Parts: sequence; structure tokens; C-alpha cells
Amino acid sequence: MTQEEIDALINSGGLEEDSSPGLDRDQETISQPSFPEYGGLDGVDTYYSNPTLQLLYDLSLPVSIELGRTSMLIKDIVRLGRGSVIEFEKLVSEPVDVLVNGKKVAEGEVVVIDKHFGIRITTLVDPAERLKSIRK
Repeated sequence: MTQEEIDALINSGGLEEDSSPGLDRDQETISQPSFPEYGGLDGVDTYYSNPTLQLLYDLSLPVSIELGRTSMLIKDIVRLGRGSVIEFEKLVSEPVDVLVNGKKVAEGEVVVIDKHFGIRITTLVDPAERLKSIRK
């Protein structure tokens, strides 16, 4: 599926006309789905509803994306110039890390939106682990 098709699907609200033969739209019956009551993630919901933490929700934190890491000798760093290439330890196909205030909270893949880069989140760190890393 191309990015244009995804954007068109999102803009249409997810409703696609079904061109399948033999389907009569007037005869379709769509019922509202029912879901079991959500029990939370091992007490994590109590953290989110904690009035003390709610005071922190408006704080701004730095968000960064880590494409990869490497170690270099100072003599090699001094030689860097325009056009230099630095090789990372990660492969091209590996997901990038999403860091908030230096702590990993998610992994994602790089996407291009118009002429800008973006990150599509593919995996989130467990919420309980994210909250534990804040305390450290």
C-alpha cells in the first residue's frame, strides 16, 4: 500500500466503497461491537490517574531519535569534514530508538512525509518499565 493510499484511507475515515458483486448495501446489518471491560496493565492505570503525576503532564521533555551508535578515536573525529561517512553499529533494516529525556520508550521506522522525516512507532516499551525508568 502506498503512502498516498494510506493518506486517502485516513482522510476518508476508513470507509471504502465495496465493489464486490452480489452485495446489497441496503441489506447489510452492522451491529455495534462489544468488548470486555479493560482491566489495565498490572496497576499501571493507577500511575496515570495519580493526581501527583497529573501535575507533571504539562512538562516538556526532549524527544530524540537514535539511528545508531559508534565509538571513534579522537584523531578520527578531528579528521571529519563535509562528506565524511560515519558507520553505525545498527543495520539499515533495524528499527530506530525513540528516546524521551534519554530513556528509550519506543522503537520505530523512519518515514518521509512530504519533504520531512518522521517516525512511525512500531513497538512501545512496556508502560510499567517506562514508569520504573523515570524513577531511576
